[in-house]
Amino acid sequence: MIPPRAADPGTEPTPADPSSDAAATTSAATTSAATTSAATAHADAFVAAHRSAAQALGTTVVQHLQDPETFATTLRTGLAGLHDPAYLEGQRLVAPGIGTIHGVRMPLLTAVTSGIRAATHDDRATTLLFIADRLLREEHLEAHWIAFDLLERTLPGEPERTWQLLRRAARTADDWITIDTLAHAYAAGVALESYRWSELEQLVYSPSRWERRLVGSTIATLTHGSTGQSQGPAIVASGLPILGQLIGDAEPDVQKALSWAYRSLAALDRAAVTSNLQAEAAAAADTDDGHRAWVIRDSLAKLDPAQADALRERLAGVRTRPGAQATSAASAIVAAFGGLPDPAAHPEPPL
Repeated sequence: MIPPRAADPGTEPTPADPSSDAAATTSAATTSAATTSAATAHADAFVAAHRSAAQALGTTVVQHLQDPETFATTLRTGLAGLHDPAYLEGQRLVAPGIGTIHGVRMPLLTAVTSGIRAATHDDRATTLLFIADRLLREEHLEAHWIAFDLLERTLPGEPERTWQLLRRAARTADDWITIDTLAHAYAAGVALESYRWSELEQLVYSPSRWERRLVGSTIATLTHGSTGQSQGPAIVASGLPILGQLIGDAEPDVQKALSWAYRSLAALDRAAVTSNLQAEAAAAADTDDGHRAWVIRDSLAKLDPAQADALRERLAGVRTRPGAQATSAASAIVAAFGGLPDPAAHPEPPL
């Protein structure tokens, strides 16, 4: 499903930047309360007025299930008719540098996806796979997000070719909304076949910060819902060592996903996460590692308050320095090999 994490800047709180100054955030929130209320009212009215059209679009495009090209063009035209200029501006604000988007609100995208799901319930995975392949070649990112939902469904029947498309999507992604949406399909694949943890183990070495962010986002997503309940111990056992390879990454986009993952794992096993962060805090304090310290501080909300306070005290004075290089174990291995090729330039075999 298209997840609520890709927040709708008009109906939900926008994703907060944990590194922002609390006082400035409070001041901004106070002065913008009236604006937020008006934006919410606009968003609610817009979704209500367009929901039936979104649902109809979902059932219309599946008439072209055997023609991926027509499916894609029909979807593109329909999504263009659902765009909201105010939401388009909001998405560009919360995800600076995001690529081409229509500006379709998330509840409407969910309605489109639900229509497609309902109408293709009995269709073969191979059919859906080729639709997803075509949608991933669309310029507008909403088509990619819908494709991720299709790929989550094709994993059981077409695992190898689905992973081929998931890897392509990760290679070409260049914004956090796309990555955190893709994490749902990645998490579904890892939950389905445990050896797919190796997909995440490889991504820690990627030169792409977005692929490295995908590691933390996927681990965080795995902890949610029935997967977290049924596979909790395995998720913690596999997830913590992978996070340990990435902590110390210099990219804020990666750091935020790492702390999200630590907080999410703490809901499954607080003791294990606390022990892990205590070891990382000792390393950060001993080496004055601001990158590592930032992630630890941003992970403390889910720990026992007394233990969290002790970690804050341990990290007192350890701050990120402008221009500081990555200190993660993964970055050291990459440096030892002289760097790795850009994954976006890798040739892709036929589907």
